[in-house]
Amino acid sequence: MQSLLPIPFVDLVGHHLELQEELLSVFRTALRTAFVDPSMIEDFERDFSKYCETRYCVGVGSGTDALRLALVAAGVRSDDVVVTVPNTSRATVEAISQTGARPDFVDIDPRSYNMDWIKLQEYLESRCYVDEATGKLFHKSLQRPVTAVVPVHLYGQMADMDPILEIIGQYNLILVEDACQAHGAEYFSNNEKRWKKAGSMGTAAAFSFSPRQYSGACGEAGAVTTNDVELAQRVRMMRDHGQDREHYNGAVGYNSKLDSLQAGILQIKLRHLPRWTKKRREDAFCYHGLLASAVTIPYEPSWSRAVYHMYAIRTRDRDQLKSHLSAGNIATRIHYPVPIHCQKAYRNLGYKLGDFPVTEEVASGILSLPMYPHLEFSQQYLVAQRVLEFGIRTKSRESRCHALSALH
Repeated sequence: MQSLLPIPFVDLVGHHLELQEELLSVFRTALRTAFVDPSMIEDFERDFSKYCETRYCVGVGSGTDALRLALVAAGVRSDDVVVTVPNTSRATVEAISQTGARPDFVDIDPRSYNMDWIKLQEYLESRCYVDEATGKLFHKSLQRPVTAVVPVHLYGQMADMDPILEIIGQYNLILVEDACQAHGAEYFSNNEKRWKKAGSMGTAAAFSFSPRQYSGACGEAGAVTTNDVELAQRVRMMRDHGQDREHYNGAVGYNSKLDSLQAGILQIKLRHLPRWTKKRREDAFCYHGLLASAVTIPYEPSWSRAVYHMYAIRTRDRDQLKSHLSAGNIATRIHYPVPIHCQKAYRNLGYKLGDFPVTEEVASGILSLPMYPHLEFSQQYLVAQRVLEFGIRTKSRESRCHALSALH
């Protein structure tokens, strides 16, 4: 079955048309202030920190910059080791590398695809030791200090943060959340007996507002959230060439300022984000009901309220299913087909295929289906029909193969 009209993977036009007049008003305001109105940036930072339930937000040039600046401001230094997962965007690991630190990995949970806290604990207990003289944690073979952990809230669902935070506390490590795909996601903390927002649980957190994010800017943008006033001030200084006041550099910094036009656009979109999130969750539950019998659907534990930045299914015949959907004018994407530890850019870390088996298994079967706030049920139904049709064909083909094998 072929859909009459193409079903895009993401609709970058629909919500902009919906907000057209509001967005044009932002442009007119920015035009009158020559695009350098600091109040537009401050207003967005105030509103986004409130949305994330943190004390501070600092707007920066991109999500990658947000993670890099958060790590540096939190105390990560050159030659440190920062632990994350190999099942993530390359930007996560690029940000770590750009601080001068060495990224290292622990495997993921096979259901949530996020950091497995048991693997993290095993890593710290078996591959590291506490130096008696300094009390610092060191990697045994690398002889480098292990200073930070970066859990990634992948596809819009938060990692299991309570046990991760307990482990972090045992070793006095920095925790920076990669919340670039998790705007508004929530986690129920049994330790605090309440729901907590992505970006509010670590030392700091990084957010991306690239155009493909569903609360994205009309260009690159990012933000750091934190409850630490000194960390926030360090990020503000570093984003503007290290200036602590005009013409006076307190440190070597970066050029990573959020411009007023993007801040104004983001503030408009932030007002609509709860509604868009509600619609995404409704669409995800619709997909759940349509697809549960055919593929492995996203797992959402009781402690999670995911925002479904992506709707990532798993199937054994991923590439064939992708082609089958494409033939029906249905766009899909693969996130992420080559784990970071298998990328050429990170061969120097010394890992090989087989070192992170859960990540590798997930990477071979993951497929992201269309997901955006303006997705219609009729479109989801066509996607599901196409997926189910593929499953029937696959089972039929397997049955024929088994019958032929029996004849011989």
